[in-house]
Amino acid sequence: VQLQASGGGLVQTGGSLRLSCAASEQLSSRYVMGWFRQAPGKEREFVAAIRWSARTTYYAASVKSRFTLSRDNAKNTVFLQMNSLKPEDTAVYYCAAGSTIIVSQIVPADSYTHWGRGTQVTVSS
Repeated sequence: VQLQASGGGLVQTGGSLRLSCAASEQLSSRYVMGWFRQAPGKEREFVAAIRWSARTTYYAASVKSRFTLSRDNAKNTVFLQMNSLKPEDTAVYYCAAGSTIIVSQIVPADSYTHWGRGTQVTVSS
């Protein structure tokens, strides 16, 4: 599975962006699609994830209520709608996919076996 992330850019504080992650093939129901981000000098951190089968979503506390995941099965694509953006959201955002990830393993990056190239999100103050 190859993943292609897009949609990053420069936005002012309080603005919105929508990231997309397109998979190269139809994902089975066992897959989880996740978003991670990495700011300069910081470790990669979990942002959000969605189960392909049940549409169950998971969010980091720092983005809950501001970011929303959705998916389009027909296009094998996951969307991350980011609202009320803050300067601390500035990072390279990566999408990832992994199979058969239990709830307790949703957050660790090691749970995901497929990664896309990142897309830069910059929020100016």
